[in-house]
Amino acid sequence: MDSVEISRFLTGMTLAVHIIFATIGVGMPLMFAIAEFLGIKNKDPKYIALAQRWSKGYTITVAVGVVTGTIIGLQLSLIWPTFMKMGGHVIALPLFMETFAFFFEAIFLSIYLYTWNRFKNQWIHFLISIPVIVGGSFSAFFITSVNSFMNTPAGFEMKHGKMVNVQPFEAMFNASFLVRAFHVVATAGMTMAFLLAAIAAFKLLKNKFSKDAEYHKKALKMTMIVGFINTLLAMLAGDMSAKFLHKVQPEKLAAYEWHFDTQSKADLVFFGVLNDKTQEVHGAIKIPGMLSFLADNNVNTKVKGLNEFPKNDLPPLIVHYFFDLMVSMGIFCFIVSGIFILTLIFKKLRKFTLNKGLLYAVLLTGPASLLAIEFGWFLTEMGRQPWIVRGYMRVSQAATQAGGITLVTIMFGLLYLVLLVTSAYVLLRMFKNKPAQDDVDKVIEKGGQA
Repeated sequence: MDSVEISRFLTGMTLAVHIIFATIGVGMPLMFAIAEFLGIKNKDPKYIALAQRWSKGYTITVAVGVVTGTIIGLQLSLIWPTFMKMGGHVIALPLFMETFAFFFEAIFLSIYLYTWNRFKNQWIHFLISIPVIVGGSFSAFFITSVNSFMNTPAGFEMKHGKMVNVQPFEAMFNASFLVRAFHVVATAGMTMAFLLAAIAAFKLLKNKFSKDAEYHKKALKMTMIVGFINTLLAMLAGDMSAKFLHKVQPEKLAAYEWHFDTQSKADLVFFGVLNDKTQEVHGAIKIPGMLSFLADNNVNTKVKGLNEFPKNDLPPLIVHYFFDLMVSMGIFCFIVSGIFILTLIFKKLRKFTLNKGLLYAVLLTGPASLLAIEFGWFLTEMGRQPWIVRGYMRVSQAATQAGGITLVTIMFGLLYLVLLVTSAYVLLRMFKNKPAQDDVDKVIEKGGQA
């Protein structure tokens, strides 16, 4: 591989690792805040214990997220120096604000963790969780703004190969920012809910502490309801994204669906095998008119095909599979959570709420939602290719030409492996052989607080 390909691989690997911890960073504060709210409102110590244990585990992922997030900042300058020379000053404000948002979150998270049982009025402690949620969400907003700028650059003039007369707020709140930010927050909430639901389902299936059953039942019910709601929001965000791409980045939408010829009543294509020479798709599931409908709520809408654009400006067509996998995982989570919700609503179905088959399906929503995040991230980043800043600079122009990049990639790969294994080990050890009921009993002893 040449330096460009190695640079892309290193950055992709870094982002694939960081997105896990970034997603937890956005989604987890909401989860333990909801648990504490329910605990205080219903005077239920099990929900308080949930909030305590979840926030405790969250600190580990925050620490690792700091490391991977810092690495991304360094890699922008070291691996993509030409891009930073051209536009680094444009993205400087959102990068700084992202760092500020993280510190804001970290400060209030520390206060939240160390002030359990410090207030007579429990609602005061709950209110401290709100800045943690705000900090995590705004951190996601600002870093999403940088990515959005690379897809829909705005707020500058181009002179002599450099971005000048910069309007920082116009650059930050560019055309795709709102759609992308909504999508990031909704999918983070969905993923975090299903990851926690998967843990609860696993404990109910394999738990060696029978006294914890009620605790995990409450966790399962809460997380599946939140997961279902966020899945609906994620689907809405996906619909908004499709309509945005149709108007602003039509080549990206066409690549997602292997749509070559401009036409109305365009089909939505799932999976299949593409013949590059004939542009024919074999073995695919096709839904007539659905791509046109997704593009503009009308099956008669004309959708631009890939043949409308220069070949050297097209994304790699492998993005089609990432799109299909992302959608498939999301649909799976929607179906499972929808079935679970139905068992809660209808009395005749309640006997199936803890059915083993359903619990195993819930268990799979955790990895499925996390894979959907990964596939979605690769989808949007590869879909922007061959541009690092769409319309202004190609990836091949931006990558470093310095030597030693292969060795650096290997070293970072080893670092990420250590981080992932270590964080997983610490999280497992943190709760292994420690019954949740013990924490519930402590809450009860302290008058309802942890």
